[in-house]
Amino acid sequence: IRLSVCLLLVSLALCCYQANALVCPALASEITGFFFLSDDLLKLQVAKFNPPPEALEAKLQVKHCTDKIPLEDILIEKALLKIVAKCGV
Repeated sequence: IRLSVCLLLVSLALCCYQANALVCPALASEITGFFFLSDDLLKLQVAKFNPPPEALEAKLQVKHCTDKIPLEDILIEKALLKIVAKCGV
């Protein structure tokens, strides 16, 4: 659960650092894609940045860890959806 709290705090910090700030649509897409896309779709999403293979592999390893967190036990999905909705994305 510690990892989920950290991820939620980072997402909040990046998305809504001011009460009236709008989140960048590309950032919202990256954050939600990280949690909800399959590995293959995530690779396609990240390919536009042309990352080094070891950076892509590291991101996939972190994703595999977060994929093991049961969404029904944490509220990160609902929190992310509220963030995206409130920021107008």
